Amino acid sequence: MYRSVSVPAARDLALVGGRVLPVADEQGRRAAPLDPGVVLVRDGRIAAVGAVGEVDVPAEAEVIDCAGTVLTPGLVEAHGHLGVHEDGEGWAGDDTNEMTIVDGAKLRALDAINPREVGFKDALRGGVTSAVVKPGSGNPIGGRTVAVKTWGRVVDEMVIREDVSVKSALGENPKRVHGEKGRMPSVRMGVAAALREAFVEAQNYVAARAAAHSEGKPFARDLGKETLAAVLAGELAWDQHCHRADDIATAVRLSEEFGYRLVVNHGTEGHLLADYLAEKGIDVIVGPLMTSRSKVELRERTLATPAALAEAGVRIALTTDHPVVPINFLIHEATLAVKDGLDPVVALESLTVNPAAMLGLDDRVGSLAPGRDADIAVWSADPLDVHARAEHVYIAGRRVYRWDEESGQGEVADPHGPTRVAHVQAGGKAQAGETERSADTR
Repeated sequence: MYRSVSVPAARDLALVGGRVLPVADEQGRRAAPLDPGVVLVRDGRIAAVGAVGEVDVPAEAEVIDCAGTVLTPGLVEAHGHLGVHEDGEGWAGDDTNEMTIVDGAKLRALDAINPREVGFKDALRGGVTSAVVKPGSGNPIGGRTVAVKTWGRVVDEMVIREDVSVKSALGENPKRVHGEKGRMPSVRMGVAAALREAFVEAQNYVAARAAAHSEGKPFARDLGKETLAAVLAGELAWDQHCHRADDIATAVRLSEEFGYRLVVNHGTEGHLLADYLAEKGIDVIVGPLMTSRSKVELRERTLATPAALAEAGVRIALTTDHPVVPINFLIHEATLAVKDGLDPVVALESLTVNPAAMLGLDDRVGSLAPGRDADIAVWSADPLDVHARAEHVYIAGRRVYRWDEESGQGEVADPHGPTRVAHVQAGGKAQAGETERSADTR
């Protein structure tokens, strides 16, 4: 499925001749397609975007012929568990939920991400170059999320933004997880009460901290309350897992009570409250759409929800909730939503600039605008065509993925390189840029 290759040297590039879909300009306004267009990359960032003949290509830049292809920003997965819930690894690779506690505000997804999870390669296969990794939904408060690039060796080097949001959950998941343990919360009232109590304690903490500082007294820090204080201060968004319409309404009620910025995650019954959410100005990350109705709160799942929300004026993003749906299918979530009424332009925005803007990442990713990171997907056709394939994927201007038509495999730049261990394990036959892995049987 994948073959490791050497990491190409960083260089200035000019991707010339393809149909360029910038999605948004430097101010975040909708940008028109360019056909044929040019994307100029310098020092890992977008230096210029324009029509062929309107962009000066420096003599030192490597020119790449993109005729017959479509260029988009690398896609942004707005809600997933990439690297914390490792695909195909079972119990050993599942670090999504610390379900021994109710309030996980002190937890950080950053501490559980394994960049070697196969999902990172799958992400590149699907043109996904950024992902917001979140703790799971087993607790009323799951912990801090983090935005990362989908290629790299050390997660700290992959971080786009460490302080993004806090994951929280309403509905069936927390009431089941903790109710089965014979403790609160076991009903929806209990889940809401747990959130209310945590925020009241955070408010008291903020007041006590301010008083101590004004009096010059020492103050004992509490990691969980520090996180919730940042939410109350508007420094972190509140990512609220909620499917059912009544849970969505509870999410809105709590956010207005405490004044934090709410982003609805999943929003399965969001179409029932589309005008309400639009009036409140609340963003919704919709999905995953390609799943079964595996629990009661999913019984109203429909591919038409994104269109209903967007038509009402709600800013939406789409998600696979990886590994619930494989992350390389993110583009197909949009394809199917278009089939059920979503405007194709909005569909692409829901995978790029919308999630980036919702979560404070749009100064780095989500568009092919000058100054943004040179994260680019080169598609064989219109990406919303189910037959289209990401043929080349660039992160910070470096090609990290290529589809090899002849072998039927994806070539992924190995961030670890052809190490001596890999060479020895391959019997001294590993070629430069290729690695082989042996199973750990300890």
